[in-house]
Amino acid sequence: MDGRVTPLRFEGDALLLLDQRALPAEERWLRCTTVEQVAEAIETLTVRGAPAIGVAAAYGLLLAGASGMDVDAAADRLARTRPTAVNLRWALDRCREAHARDPASLPSVVEALAEREAAACSLIAEHGAALLGDGQRLITHCNAGALATTGVGTALGVVRAGFAAGRVAEVWVPETRPLLQGARLTAWELEREGIPHRVVTDSSTGLLMSRSLVDAAVVGADRIAADGDTANKIGTYPLAALAARHGVPFYVAAPLSTIDLGAATGADIPIEERDPAELGAPGGAPAANWAFDVTPHDLITAIVTEVGVLRPPYRESLAAAVEGARG
Repeated sequence: MDGRVTPLRFEGDALLLLDQRALPAEERWLRCTTVEQVAEAIETLTVRGAPAIGVAAAYGLLLAGASGMDVDAAADRLARTRPTAVNLRWALDRCREAHARDPASLPSVVEALAEREAAACSLIAEHGAALLGDGQRLITHCNAGALATTGVGTALGVVRAGFAAGRVAEVWVPETRPLLQGARLTAWELEREGIPHRVVTDSSTGLLMSRSLVDAAVVGADRIAADGDTANKIGTYPLAALAARHGVPFYVAAPLSTIDLGAATGADIPIEERDPAELGAPGGAPAANWAFDVTPHDLITAIVTEVGVLRPPYRESLAAAVEGARG
């Protein structure tokens, strides 16, 4: 049975968001009717995942237009919510351009963006599943499933298609500290879809790989620089380093909207630092809470996009993919 969920939908004059802070205990929907409500929902991780927050922000601009709020001012507010995920800026820029040309076109442009990201997920899933052997044990990180997109997911889309084709036997799900997007969200999605999985601590990866219990790693991305350096949830870089150490293929699954050719390398990607209180440090100990890290391109076996599987050298393959999509 298809257990896939959707993280958002637009109804009438409101954006409805599945509150991912409440999962898996409760499926609670938040109704947003103002730009500020959408911005706060993105900031507080009510909605999360690079493709999903881009689409949510685009719908936020619809609310701005309907209320008479200046669309450029609304876009500026929404763009400040999460600095690392480039899909947010990508979606807002396209909506701004459309509104400047013809304000009446904005609703159709926003809907097209949502449909485009959903279609991209389906193609990513197909291309990624073709990379897998039969009955493989995969490991992922954070949540890059339907909850993070408007489709079947990126990394979990690959898992989903691979499982349907008999290529995935089991999925290792690191908890993904500190907010447990793996243990709470990825495990919840896999359970709904009947895909065998086990939750492990983030620090279990080395043990699993040293015992030959992982055949491939597949993760999502929040921003991919021109050279292939990739920002994703904190903890992805050590996962990639361990995969390289143990000869495990490491795949990044992401739509072209995640590629930022304006960032020459990972050093140009802004890394969000969130409230240290999220860590829950005992006794209120001083803490630092970086939300993302950058995986160097030489640790990435391939980048799976809607236009196909991209291989090194990434500076050439990424540029060609983006240029081809524009043409």
